[in-house]
Amino acid sequence: MDTLSYKTISANRKTVTKQWLLVDAEGETLGRLASKVAKLLRGKHKPDFTPHVDCGDNVVVINAEKIHLSGNKWEDKTYLRYTGFPGGQRAATAKEVLEKRPTSVVERAIKGMLPKNKLGAELFRNVKVYEGSEHQQEAQKPVVFNLKEFK
Repeated sequence: MDTLSYKTISANRKTVTKQWLLVDAEGETLGRLASKVAKLLRGKHKPDFTPHVDCGDNVVVINAEKIHLSGNKWEDKTYLRYTGFPGGQRAATAKEVLEKRPTSVVERAIKGMLPKNKLGAELFRNVKVYEGSEHQQEAQKPVVFNLKEFK
């Protein structure tokens, strides 16, 4: 019996192959989009996934203003922030945040589904979110990725 075939191979920074993926958010539900993009960023779709290594891909999300929220979430979902002063808590609904800065809604949803540690902060740097269909990553030649076929 060949015992070498049972070796577990762990990915590291040098052996990881990263790819640029283009995701269209038009008509996608926010939570489902965010969870799938988080899986792509984490690298869970790859056979050499290693939990403590950034082995995911770089993701470009376009059409962030055309996302969908189910139910009454446009009015009920609130985003909180704190100014740093006493009584400085501010709240805004999802509709208000989308009108002011559409990329923020998608970025916050994706960031919330990544690990809350140094690795999560490193992974979040691999996502770029844009309002329209134009993006600045043309030189990287991102491959169009269909989220409908991704589980």
